[in-house]
Amino acid sequence: MAPEPAPYVVEDLVLSHGRLRVIDGLNLTIPQGQLTAIVGPNGCGKSTLLAGLSRLHTPTQGKVWLQGQELKRLSARDLARRIALLPQEASAPEGLSVNDLIRFGRQPHQSWYRQWSEEDQAVVAQAIASAGLQTLAERGLETLSGGQRQRAWIAMTIAQQTPIILLDEPTSALDLGHQLEVFELLHRLVLKGRTIIMVVHDLTSACRYADHLVAMRDGKLVAEGKPQEVVTPALVRRLYDVDCSLVEDPLTGKPLLAGLRRSEQS
Repeated sequence: MAPEPAPYVVEDLVLSHGRLRVIDGLNLTIPQGQLTAIVGPNGCGKSTLLAGLSRLHTPTQGKVWLQGQELKRLSARDLARRIALLPQEASAPEGLSVNDLIRFGRQPHQSWYRQWSEEDQAVVAQAIASAGLQTLAERGLETLSGGQRQRAWIAMTIAQQTPIILLDEPTSALDLGHQLEVFELLHRLVLKGRTIIMVVHDLTSACRYADHLVAMRDGKLVAEGKPQEVVTPALVRRLYDVDCSLVEDPLTGKPLLAGLRRSEQS
């Protein structure tokens, strides 16, 4: 039996804003069934790369392959059945309930000959349960805490039933407790077989929760691999102009950053 193709393969990818090259000749393979975190300093191209993977940004050159097929050749409906995207600043119409929002995840599976079904309702109920939102399903989104609201958006992507989920800084506006809620939910989704690719601002959180790390600076790949194998003081200095020491997390074996200080070389 032939091996299953990688979720994404990126070949010599260039993504530009006008004349400015934001992603410059990137080559990358995303592993199957893992949580991949894209990290790096502000302006390094993390969100632009995610836009390229979701076809929101057209490459200047190079190719993106999604599950063995060239991304640009897929129909919009086929793409929506393969990947779910949660942008950094998601917004919904006023007065929408949690249940209403999550139902939107079923749109790629609807057509004039296939209307709302018992299967759709079951998928929505399962998504609500997966995100721990059973007691909040009828609540308006505006009544939820930040962490609850973000879990509702992620539940919408769960209901889309795609094998791949793309998230742009899903915890950036959340306090520590709500960040943990979201990261734990994503961890459970990976255990159930989803492939998740997310842009993460905090390197310590990325190390703790990611199976695979993609480190970028100035639109180029600096390092990739398991956090415990690629994160070193030298990498932190190269990415952020910060000196640090690393200690091992006693619970996960992943690296923790300690003794942070601005590099004298910066």
